[in-house]
Amino acid sequence: MIARTFSMTADGLRRAAAPLRLAHLLALASFVGLTVAAATPVTHTVVMKATSFAPLTLTLKLGDAVVWRNDDFFPHTATAPGIFDSGSIAVGASWKYQPKAVGEYAYICTFHPNMKGILTVE
Repeated sequence: MIARTFSMTADGLRRAAAPLRLAHLLALASFVGLTVAAATPVTHTVVMKATSFAPLTLTLKLGDAVVWRNDDFFPHTATAPGIFDSGSIAVGASWKYQPKAVGEYAYICTFHPNMKGILTVE
């Protein structure tokens, strides 16, 4: 009789815990949904104008992308030797790059070496 009472109590506890488990699952699903939304990649823009990069430094998350847009009167490049090289970006054109690794990358315009920028990927 005692065993049967314990069994019924355990069954009752299981039934009582079911809504709690559902609540935990819903909370977890909500959390995961928020995490996915927060991880949406962002595209950043660096403008090439007046023989400079703006902004001079840019920090982005791994998975984000950066677009260099040439608003100047002559071609430019965005070049971090051994990491990325846009080649010549014509006036009014742009070039998009998505970093593959975390790090800090100093880059220049190979046509105008005084143009310098820093891309930091976290």
